[in-house]
Amino acid sequence: MPPQRAAWELSVPEEVVPLSDRLASAPAPPGGGGEGSHPMLSFALAGMMDDVQAHSGAVYLFSRAEQILEMAVMAGLPRAFAAPWERVALSAPIPVADALRERRLVWVPDEEEMARRYPRIAVVLPYPFALAALPIATRDTAYGAVFVTWPGSHPPELTAAERARLVSACDRLALRLERAAEHGRRVAPEADFLHSSPLAATSGAIEAVQMVARVPEGMCALDVNGRVTFANAAMAELVGAPVTELLGSQLWTTLPWLNDPVYEDRYRAALLSQHSTSFVALRPPQDWLTFRLHPSRSGISVLVTPAAGAAQENPPEKRRPRPAGLVAISHLLSLASALTEAVGVSDVIEIVADEIMPAVGNRALVVLASEGGRLRVLGHRGYEDPTVIERFDGTRLTAQTPGARALATGVPSFFSSRAELEQIYPERRATPDGMAAWAYLPLIASGRPVGTCVLGYSEPHRFATDERAMLTSLGGLMAQALERARLYDVKHRLAHGLQSALLPHSLPSLPGLEVAARYLPGTQGMDIGGDFYDLMRTRVPGFPGGDRSDAAAVIGDVQGHNVAAAGMMGQVRTAVRAYTTAGQPPGRVIASTNRLLIDLDADLLASCVYLHLDLLGHRVLLARAGHPQPLLRDPEGRVHVLDIAGGPLLGIDPAAIYPTTAVPLRPGSVLLLYTDGLIERPGTDIDDVLAELAARLARAPEQPLENLADHLLGEDAALRTRGDDIALLLLRARR
Repeated sequence: MPPQRAAWELSVPEEVVPLSDRLASAPAPPGGGGEGSHPMLSFALAGMMDDVQAHSGAVYLFSRAEQILEMAVMAGLPRAFAAPWERVALSAPIPVADALRERRLVWVPDEEEMARRYPRIAVVLPYPFALAALPIATRDTAYGAVFVTWPGSHPPELTAAERARLVSACDRLALRLERAAEHGRRVAPEADFLHSSPLAATSGAIEAVQMVARVPEGMCALDVNGRVTFANAAMAELVGAPVTELLGSQLWTTLPWLNDPVYEDRYRAALLSQHSTSFVALRPPQDWLTFRLHPSRSGISVLVTPAAGAAQENPPEKRRPRPAGLVAISHLLSLASALTEAVGVSDVIEIVADEIMPAVGNRALVVLASEGGRLRVLGHRGYEDPTVIERFDGTRLTAQTPGARALATGVPSFFSSRAELEQIYPERRATPDGMAAWAYLPLIASGRPVGTCVLGYSEPHRFATDERAMLTSLGGLMAQALERARLYDVKHRLAHGLQSALLPHSLPSLPGLEVAARYLPGTQGMDIGGDFYDLMRTRVPGFPGGDRSDAAAVIGDVQGHNVAAAGMMGQVRTAVRAYTTAGQPPGRVIASTNRLLIDLDADLLASCVYLHLDLLGHRVLLARAGHPQPLLRDPEGRVHVLDIAGGPLLGIDPAAIYPTTAVPLRPGSVLLLYTDGLIERPGTDIDDVLAELAARLARAPEQPLENLADHLLGEDAALRTRGDDIALLLLRARR
């Protein structure tokens, strides 16, 4: 059965035979990416790129067990360009992950859109280029994803033909992967390949070489990996290295004075954007040279000339130490960008696991911190048995364990095998964790250790010098984020403790009235707000046989999402209770609370709906202060929006009047009171959302109010992000 197409997919016209089809049917060269098969992925990618004139691309294969996308083959650019994303979690905010997770084509037309939607990529690759990512999947099975890129000169929209060819090529590749799986053939990663169009050994080519040899400017050709494939004598003289030494090498590795990420960045910018770039570099001791880079899909032509006046503009500096390579820098930039989104400790651990584990290839992660002279496990990932790690929780900081030593000394430790670890820490023989190599990274913030990050590898792993430096730098970024997150978590617990204390722990049970209430905190900022509700028993004196028992209810929202809002919410709720106890009618209760709020000079506003339930008279008396209208479902199931008259928000006008409105409340009727968080959604008209809420209430079957509350909150309760908190109060007059 062919893979199901989404609504955006287009069929390829029958008369068009894409090159990817012709490649797929062509004889395969020897070798390749599979057990006894031709390089399926490379052929599919090459055909796809040629069909749409893309200049680079990559195919990712999906691991269901790890929920990871791993790059299987890349074309047109060195793999180092995509180093931070060679292995990405399916949940990562990366185009290929979005494409597979959402089963759709992702189109990013330029660097501005990339910065807006995928800032982690834009930070590492701030160049003008366009990108399309597509899923490789059948109707039932996800196999991977693909991306292709174009220079920044590509039009802002994909053409219908480009879109159709990309979709068709991915569908065909999905079918081939499905057949390979059915026959038990493993599809393995394949060798990356590059576009190249070498000069034929003709007399014209020989003349071209002789012509270049005669010009006084330095000239050389680089392939897409930056290796020199040709250099003339003038080039060798200008840079001070023989042609034989330049050929086959990268300029920034052969010439130490070019080993600077700034210069390598110009090469990457030219290759990815396909726009000419240039830079000026100092050849010690005092020769300034201008390098002009002219790219094509097959490589870069470089023109080198003396830079007139550059020495005056850029005085010689003391030689710096060897800088970190751009690959390591890109890892650091990617993590730094991601960590800006972290709020609490759990966010830091999740981001580090999603960003670092796929990139460096470790199997497990543990984050430890110091509390009260002992190690505490803040979080871990990758261990099938959590008790393996939890037994280290509470270890003394003076214990002879690698985690404690890294935290106490601030010095990282790397163990490439179990033998190395147990040689220094023999007690670890009694506490195996299933790993075969480890990196213990001290997390140092503001000059003091705040924790330890432990990376565990499932196989022995030798840590090269540059990898150790990169991991240590990553530890520094994690430490800063962890310190901020722990401070946030402390404030968060204090704020929520305050808010919990100010909201009612339970509502009174009243004869003739069924009640249910819910509160959902927001998920942005401090996750604390000023939403509140309350239900109070009231006495109406002077009735035969004793005072009559009625009820009063209130729901409201104090402006803000911080401790001040929560504190003011407590004052408003207390004031409402006091004025209710004094026997004031609804309009007077709100007016009195309004004057109190102004007298307190709190500089905060509040909205609320207050009602008095006359259970014997089957009516409700309401007053409203700038709050969303309540909903009433009658016994027949019809829902009415109670658009009652009201006054301004509390805290504005001390002379404001809040009229009271009487509404019938027949037995079986349901009143729904709520705060604006339930009906405010970005980009959606509030009246439309209110109508949708009323329809949900009308369609809901007869059921206990506790179940109805869950039903009405269904989608909002499941959301991971809510811009506002939500309070909800349901009241039903019993039959």
